[in-house]
Amino acid sequence: MKIAVIGTGYVGLVTGTCFADSGNNVTCIDINEKKIEGLKRGEIPIYEPGLAELVEHNSEAGRLVFTTNTAEGVKDAEVVYLAVGTPQGDDGAADLSAMWSVVKAIAPHLREDAVVVTKSTVPVGTNAKIFGMLKELTGRECDVASNPEFLKEGAAIEDFMKPDRVVVGVRRPEVADVLQQLYQPFLRTEKPFISMSPESAEMTKYVANALLATKISFINEMANLCEKMGGDINDVRRGIGHDSRIGFAFLFPGVGYGGSCFPKDVRALTAMSTDHGCEPTMLRAVDEVNERQKSVFTYKLNEHFDGDLKGKTIAIWGLAFKPRTDDIREAPALVLIDWLLEKGATVRVHDPEAMENVEAELSDKVTYCHRRMETVEGVDALVIMTEWKDYHSPDFAEMYQLMKSPVIFDGRNLYEPARMKRRGYKYYSIGRPMVQ
Repeated sequence: MKIAVIGTGYVGLVTGTCFADSGNNVTCIDINEKKIEGLKRGEIPIYEPGLAELVEHNSEAGRLVFTTNTAEGVKDAEVVYLAVGTPQGDDGAADLSAMWSVVKAIAPHLREDAVVVTKSTVPVGTNAKIFGMLKELTGRECDVASNPEFLKEGAAIEDFMKPDRVVVGVRRPEVADVLQQLYQPFLRTEKPFISMSPESAEMTKYVANALLATKISFINEMANLCEKMGGDINDVRRGIGHDSRIGFAFLFPGVGYGGSCFPKDVRALTAMSTDHGCEPTMLRAVDEVNERQKSVFTYKLNEHFDGDLKGKTIAIWGLAFKPRTDDIREAPALVLIDWLLEKGATVRVHDPEAMENVEAELSDKVTYCHRRMETVEGVDALVIMTEWKDYHSPDFAEMYQLMKSPVIFDGRNLYEPARMKRRGYKYYSIGRPMVQ
């Protein structure tokens, strides 16, 4: 098929590239000239394992092209994907201004049989508004479908190529047939193609992310309770995870979730609930627990240093909100860094991919170290905020010699408390008793 993808952010670039890799002719469109020129040279604006190689391969094959010319990119497309940003507005609701601009821009250039598909995460009812706008702008009824994405940053290529399911919201079965044909190469292992109304499809995305966020906030709240009552959250997690009704996914305690999806989507669903007269008690609690969890180490650090961090040097391993990405949006590490700087501490940081993004935000407020062991030289404590594999098996004997004080605050429970005690470290973790 001939496909146009509007927006070359995380979702749009992965979507366009993967469709091209299955043999389609894809044009990715963006108004950012610098980004498009970079993509033409093979420069990928985000870190996503495997994406650069796929972009290069499909660009060389002529199946994937990049342009800022909306009219040229859209006029021959059978399917037009809308993958523009829908950031959180001041009221917590999604800001759809970019979406409305794109709809107006594509309307004069659409083929009469083109299917317009929303890939962005949008509030329920957006599909219907786009349908109405296009009818007014074109003078005809255009097919508008919803196709929410379920991509995990750091594993997006695998998720797209081997999806758990594909969800589409359509008004006509013929449109579902077009999209099923498009996705057929990715559904050869009998994973389901689920067709429903556009409103249900839009809701599915928000409900999925809200439920996953709920599991994270729940296990974090239980981890904090375990600490107070002498339990070990890892034991508790194993005890409940083998229940087939519960499972282990998203039940890992830590310092809270971040990223571009969970915080924004939970708040957007909260705003939608309020707007429609439903009291979003659970959703508000999920967000509140998560925001509080991002500060869990501020209390522990404050207690360890008797409330005086001025002049202390703290190392941080992990700046991205999760491994295998350079995304620092809503990252817990940034909350901790801001607090440490306010307290007068000196901060040294390391991350395999996200340091450039942090430097763009914090400039020279912290010291950027390109080797993990360089980060801990002469520090009063190390804090681990992201579970990159780089941090799973360090040379603890070397670290002991390099650190001014052998103190570790582990926000991802990477190490065993008893072993850390034997190695001579004072070791704080999440939801587990300290070995004295």
